[in-house]
Amino acid sequence: MYIELSETIVKEIDFQNISEDRKLILRPLIDFIQQKIAHKKVANINFICTHNSRRSHLAQIWAQVASAYFKIPNIYCYSGGTEATALFPKVAETLSEQGFKVFGITQSDNPVYSIKFSDNSLPIIGFSKAYDNPFNPTSEFVAVLTCSQADEGCPFIIGAEKRIPIRYEDPKVSDGTPEQSVVYMKRSLQIASEMFYVFSKISP
Repeated sequence: MYIELSETIVKEIDFQNISEDRKLILRPLIDFIQQKIAHKKVANINFICTHNSRRSHLAQIWAQVASAYFKIPNIYCYSGGTEATALFPKVAETLSEQGFKVFGITQSDNPVYSIKFSDNSLPIIGFSKAYDNPFNPTSEFVAVLTCSQADEGCPFIIGAEKRIPIRYEDPKVSDGTPEQSVVYMKRSLQIASEMFYVFSKISP
């Protein structure tokens, strides 16, 4: 992994001190992944939030990094929304500051980003899309709901084997304030810590 990203992981990600309440929330995702790995199957994880602009992307990216960090094979992470908007630029900026290499592939109302965590890794393609967009799996995936609106608004997700709510507070509340950078960094690290905790519990 890139040196700057490795430093973020070592110095700022704290997956050893997850609260017991959050561990209970994360347990179904651990169990889903472990079952797939035990049966030598692919684990497709689709992180879903209302606009696929912030939390779902952060969860997708950090989960993919965590699986690589712990050398867990056959993990494929995706993200989507109940509607498409755009990946919020502050998310890309935050990830870049944490050591990812991020660059725009296209410029539009819904830009497409390449997000890499090492020179030899496939890029994670970041753009806002509906959860059932053809870019995402259509079956045999777990739907992880990262916000209350998506969790409550999507009682049934076509193709999902399982749905798991893992909610995060929206960093959007800080937009336009002096605290924005701190809030986005904090939320990214919270999500990173929890995804690292999940994959630390998986036996390859």
